[in-house]
Amino acid sequence: MNIKTFLSTFGLIFLAEMGDKTQLAAITLVAETRQPWAVFLGASLALTAVSLIGVTLGAVLANHINPEYLHRAAAVAFIIIGALMLWGKI
Repeated sequence: MNIKTFLSTFGLIFLAEMGDKTQLAAITLVAETRQPWAVFLGASLALTAVSLIGVTLGAVLANHINPEYLHRAAAVAFIIIGALMLWGKI
């Protein structure tokens, strides 16, 4: 395992997820249920599953599409999603 790749992935995902809907949902669930371990385990499993899907899809796509094109497509997707959120469509 490449430690640089690991650390950059950890840092990027950590910062991207800080304060997002998932974290707010976890805060709300713990406040409602008063069961932090159950919420932690459920949220951790869900985020692991979603990450596994993303990594698997990325690995498959990288075998068929130039990674630079994937990077650009992801950037365009982020811009479109951001615009839709800004205009209240999402």
